[in-house]
Amino acid sequence: MKAFQLSGSPRVNVGKKDAKQLRKQDAIPCVVYGGKDQLFFSVTFNQIRNLVYSPDVFRVEITVNGDTRQAVMQEVQTHPVTDKLLHIDFLELVDSKPVVLDVPVKVKGTSAGARQGGKLVTNVRKLKIRALPKHLPDYLEVNVEPLEIGQAIKIGQLSMEGVTFLDAPNVVICAVRMTRAAASAASAEAPKK
Repeated sequence: MKAFQLSGSPRVNVGKKDAKQLRKQDAIPCVVYGGKDQLFFSVTFNQIRNLVYSPDVFRVEITVNGDTRQAVMQEVQTHPVTDKLLHIDFLELVDSKPVVLDVPVKVKGTSAGARQGGKLVTNVRKLKIRALPKHLPDYLEVNVEPLEIGQAIKIGQLSMEGVTFLDAPNVVICAVRMTRAAASAASAEAPKK
């Protein structure tokens, strides 16, 4: 899993008033929970931009006043109109506790159906998984090379050591659909009676 270094300023007071004051100073209130105790801190937008607006999953090393913790980003709260970051929650990684996380899906290869004129359609960009921190992947790779026209790969067909998939097993990740060009080519090849 990719690493991201983040250093924050400690938050003395915790609550709505304090969070509002931090936002007025262009700081974003954050919290790390899930370990022995919670850690409240704030960061600037420039410090966190590459973490929030990335499709990748990161193991974040958070340092506040010499206290360093390993965590993953759990939830980002944004303003409903302006999309300005309001608050970020991090989940502390503990070796013995499983973590639930959305991990990106990467498609590998060119399907046989696509080479025959079909169209590869990806329905799912991220999958929800549960795993111990040592088994957390950067992404889930799906090999689509054997897919013919009309075939699909479902979540139930995936397997990975130490990883439990939490989405329904019958959800289609990607499929090869028939296109008009492939249908007309197939009808032209069919014997006429």
